[in-house]
Amino acid sequence: MSDDKKYITAEELKKHDKPDDLWISIQGKCYNVTDWVEEHPGGDIPIRSLAGQEATDAFIAFHPGSAWKYLDKFFTGYHLKDYEVTDVSKDYRKLCSEFSKAGMFEKKGHGVIYSFCFVALLMSSSFCGVLLSKNFLVHMVSAALLGLAWMQISYLGHDSGHYMIMTNRGFNKLAQILTGNCLTGISIAWWKWTHNAHHVACNSLDHDPDLQHLPVFAVSTKFFKSLRSSFYGRELTFDSLAKFFVSYQHFTYYPIMCVARVNLFVQTFLLLFSTRKVPDRALNILGILVFWTWFPLLISTLPNWTERFLFVLLSFCVTSLQHIQFTLNHFAADVYVGQPEGNDWFEKQTSGTIDIACSSWMDWFYGGLQFQLEHHLFPRLPRCHLRKVSPIVQDLCKKHKLPYRSLSFYEANVWTLRTLKTAAIQARGLLWEAVNTHG
Repeated sequence: MSDDKKYITAEELKKHDKPDDLWISIQGKCYNVTDWVEEHPGGDIPIRSLAGQEATDAFIAFHPGSAWKYLDKFFTGYHLKDYEVTDVSKDYRKLCSEFSKAGMFEKKGHGVIYSFCFVALLMSSSFCGVLLSKNFLVHMVSAALLGLAWMQISYLGHDSGHYMIMTNRGFNKLAQILTGNCLTGISIAWWKWTHNAHHVACNSLDHDPDLQHLPVFAVSTKFFKSLRSSFYGRELTFDSLAKFFVSYQHFTYYPIMCVARVNLFVQTFLLLFSTRKVPDRALNILGILVFWTWFPLLISTLPNWTERFLFVLLSFCVTSLQHIQFTLNHFAADVYVGQPEGNDWFEKQTSGTIDIACSSWMDWFYGGLQFQLEHHLFPRLPRCHLRKVSPIVQDLCKKHKLPYRSLSFYEANVWTLRTLKTAAIQARGLLWEAVNTHG
């Protein structure tokens, strides 16, 4: 019997990677998503990053089984002639299927309820300490409690962005706006925009926004060539200012982390008031206004400007533990330049992530994200299952001779500082070379 299917090669598929001609392949079937990419709930960046490629594993990672039925209307009629599935991908897809059949993507445990109760306790304690006491020490403890609350709130926002932590989409969106915009001042729209891009292009220097921190940080000397960010659509210029900051980045790393939250506020405003299409823009702005109402009012009740400054600084310093954690997960991992490829999904996640080893009683502190590789492989998997699947992921990495790095919090800090110092020393050489040349 003759095969009536129409075929194109992988090379021909690559030609369909333009904004006005965007195809992807899923399980060997080619789909034209040009007119739909702007409507994608996960944003346009993940699809554009994988344009013109086979992207089955990425699709499986981010979408529930119910999403498959929506693909048919985008089918071009073409199949990928040289479609093959690697042994790693076969094992990965088998795991995803087993987890799905076991209902693990739907079973979220009671962690969300416990987290909300814990956040309510922390915030109410912080507010009471500020409003009901005139003691300086009590005010500083209240600041620390608020910083700890922000950490826990961010984990809830992260969870709600990856899967539904509430009973339906409407309540889940409410949880996102509440945990992100209203309570932390950081837009869930901004988070989705950057975070989805980070997952798809994990540790790509020119595609992953979580590594693009010039002029203050450069995790690789490849940034010294002034790479162009495909995410921001501009050149990441390694100028004299960047040379100076990067030359001392292993010293400035922790101080900058202490005030990193300010940058998140700025990024939120830049996105919400930009010309870029932002889902639920009005709702996001309203949530931000809620934060910038209650937080300044709370600070204003403190007796003097010294305490107000110290309160804000201490709350930011406590929250910086979370910012540090996120950088520990990736800064010292392997990096690359270029577009992510859909046919090495599992390999890219293992090379670009570092887990943080801890006892189970500390899982609340890390929000499940100490299992960074597990989360990147199964982003829809509720955090209560990450510790359970960790041994399975370790066995799979061992089977295919792929890295599985799990470090203590201290070791991860050492690795990160070593990475920053290595780049800093080379940047310092370029800085002094420029000084000696130009005077």
